[in-house]
Amino acid sequence: MATPERRRRLRPSGGPDRVFRVVLRLAGAAVLVLMAMVGTFLFTKAVSALRVAGWSFLTTEEWEPDSGRFGIAAVLTGTILIASVAISIAVPLATGMALYVSEYAPGRVRRILINMIDLMAAVPSVVYGLWGFAFLQAHMIGLARWLSTYFAWFPLFKVTGSDPRDPLATETVYTSSTFIAGLVVALMVAPVICSIMREAFSQAPIGEREGAYALGATRWGMIRSVVLPFGKGGMIGGTMLGLGRALGETIAVYLIISPVFVIQPHVLQNGANSVSALIALRYGESGPMALSALMAAGVALFLLTLVVNFAAGSIVARSRSGAESEA
Repeated sequence: MATPERRRRLRPSGGPDRVFRVVLRLAGAAVLVLMAMVGTFLFTKAVSALRVAGWSFLTTEEWEPDSGRFGIAAVLTGTILIASVAISIAVPLATGMALYVSEYAPGRVRRILINMIDLMAAVPSVVYGLWGFAFLQAHMIGLARWLSTYFAWFPLFKVTGSDPRDPLATETVYTSSTFIAGLVVALMVAPVICSIMREAFSQAPIGEREGAYALGATRWGMIRSVVLPFGKGGMIGGTMLGLGRALGETIAVYLIISPVFVIQPHVLQNGANSVSALIALRYGESGPMALSALMAAGVALFLLTLVVNFAAGSIVARSRSGAESEA
């Protein structure tokens, strides 16, 4: 048992630690102040448009600010659909990559894969958008047509105004769609999700891993009983952080979609929209009222992404990932 003198010697010196705590608190406060300033700025600029539109701003599909008819029902629905497609594709892809890198890949291959995944996360979104528009879209038309042919009974996969069984039918109905935009966004957010999951999986306690092997578990059995439960919080948090990124993606979506201002729930069909793409499209040509309406749309997107990211932070903080093993 340590003596009082020993405990006093083990205490960290007060001065440097106090400075460190003050710096951390100032950094945290600065982040909150910046977020509050951004929200206040957007809301101040959006007040005039919100007074004109009222609650119909959330239910109106048209976007005609100069005539007083505008709302975000269509673009907000498109934003959620694009993000949903992206997350549906990115999460399984990121989970598989993270498990392979952390549990199966040899040391040298692991380092190469980690660098490649981190490099994918650093690629500018405009590059993804150009690649998706010029290359990926043409190669995904066949998949979109196949999905609409055999899964049209599912409402989201239905394509109106086209017969997928007709070999002479135009293929432009499948271009510039929510599906194509969501696929490109999925490739953008998958590296971020993968990195968070990989860190969570790699911190699974070695004692519990060895205990599972000692009880006769295979590698997959150990992953299923130890790694996945331990990394569950990281998986959920990474998914929600990727969702926040997908909701706010602008340039890649703007380059791919064909903007429409009606609620278009058919993800394989030509025509989509998002709040961020609307702002990028209309900002340069907007008058005072239209600019205020765009700021109001920005407020809605800001609040939506804020809620998603706060929820992700809360889940990660409460997760078991990073806990010390008692084994």
